[in-house]
Amino acid sequence: MRHKTERSELSRLSVGELRRRRRRLARALQDFEATLQGALVTQGRRCGKAGCRCTQGELHGPYVYVALARARGGSRLLYVPEELREVVRQKIATTEYLAATLEAISEINLELLARRALE
Repeated sequence: MRHKTERSELSRLSVGELRRRRRRLARALQDFEATLQGALVTQGRRCGKAGCRCTQGELHGPYVYVALARARGGSRLLYVPEELREVVRQKIATTEYLAATLEAISEINLELLARRALE
């Protein structure tokens, strides 16, 4: 579910409506322990053994990884075992939902600030 709200839509709402919307969004913020930042990626791999089929382009896998952003740019891959793939997918989805919800709340707060109604 995406919460991104157009600024013009918010400008049509009353201060009371903005505050009610912000409260409703804030109530949806829960389960912070179920977050995992990253993106699922699927890749094939080469093993490096001289006579292996992967040297001819037939890669091993596919394997699932979480791509993790690094502070200095680039990313790191962390292997996800098959039995944890759904859990990892759900945690990444939760993180994306929470980020979208926080962004929507921030947009409402900006609109309230512009009206000098931010408390």
